Order: sequence, then structure tokens, then C-alpha cells
Amino acid sequence: MKGKVFILEDDESICGLVKVALEMHGLQTQAYNTLKSFIAAVEKDRPDVALLDIMLPDGSGLDALRYIKSNFSDVDCIMLSALGKEEDKVNGLNTGADDYISKPFSVLELTARVNARLRRRQKQPILTVGNVTLDTETFACEINGVSASLNRKEYELLKYFMENAGKVLSREKLLTQIWGYDAGETRTLDNHVARLRKLGVKIDTVFGVGYRL
Repeated sequence: MKGKVFILEDDESICGLVKVALEMHGLQTQAYNTLKSFIAAVEKDRPDVALLDIMLPDGSGLDALRYIKSNFSDVDCIMLSALGKEEDKVNGLNTGADDYISKPFSVLELTARVNARLRRRQKQPILTVGNVTLDTETFACEINGVSASLNRKEYELLKYFMENAGKVLSREKLLTQIWGYDAGETRTLDNHVARLRKLGVKIDTVFGVGYRL
């Protein structure tokens, strides 16, 4: 089973153990030991699952959790913490965590829980990023909780943006992926982006490059 996992853990021994265990099961992993470096990484490349320690040298893993769920709510988040009291678990789950594992833990159990989250994602046809929800089976779209009507290319463009949320996508790449050409004519793309923006989709222009959701 393939999947991308980001690990936020300042204990090098725990981080190394978790990283090796996940990679032995075929998962891609990236590890970070500070809140700042983790958030910077998520802004560039969205993981499928995030493993979050709570007590960090520059903040709290709960802040990372809030950031992810506010911007990329479809990312599954599992808390890994020495704070194992019932109220700690309840607080983490109420803040938005999808699972909570207390330290010390079994890496086999952790790997099984990560794989369970990945299996669930494979069965989940719903994409959610920020204020936009897209059902890839029925093609239904909601923006700010309101149903939005999209034509085929608007749907394909929005889906591609959501699958690559946080990444800067060049005009050439977007034209190739959605329309099958990159001949330099960007008016069609710009018009479709303008239409999505009018519906309420938050797409940034990166001048001289392209766009980013």
C-alpha cells in the first residue's frame, strides 16, 4: 500500500524508529522536529497522513493539527504523545485528530493504524480542501456549503487543484493536464480560474508562474 506520511516528532530515536517501520511497509515518509519546519513542508506538499507529537520545542502539535484541518481537512492526523490521560485524548480528538496514540506505543500497532487510515482514504471519494468539497463519484461540488454547478473542464481543473492543494502549478502544466496542450495560450485557463473564483474557490495567482489553491 502506497501513501505519504509526514512525521512531526522532536525525539530523534522515536522519529527514526517510526520512519524505518513505515518505510519497511512501503510508505513514503518525511520527518520534521519543529512546528515551523513541518508547516512549511505541508504548505509545499500535502501528506496523506500526519503523525503529530504534541510537545515540541517551538510550539504544540495541536497547532499543527489545527492548521492542517483548517486548510487540508482531508489529511488524516494521528497524535503521538506522552500526554496519555483521558482528558488529553479527548482534547486531541475534539480538536480534530482522527486518532490518538499514547507513548510508549508499539510500532506494529502504529503501522496498522496508519494503513487503516490509508485504506479508508482509498474508499473515500470525497475531496475537501478549505471551503470546497468535491465528490469524485457523483461530480457534486459544494463551495461554502452551497451546491455549485460546474462544467466538465471546471470540474477537472478544480479536482486537479484540490489534489495538489498548496502547490504552485504552472500555466503550462495546467494546460497540459486539463486540455492536453501547452502551446502558450492561457486565456482559456485564466477564464476557467476566474469562473472558479467567482464561485468562491480561493485560488492565488503566483505572478510569472501560475496558480495555487
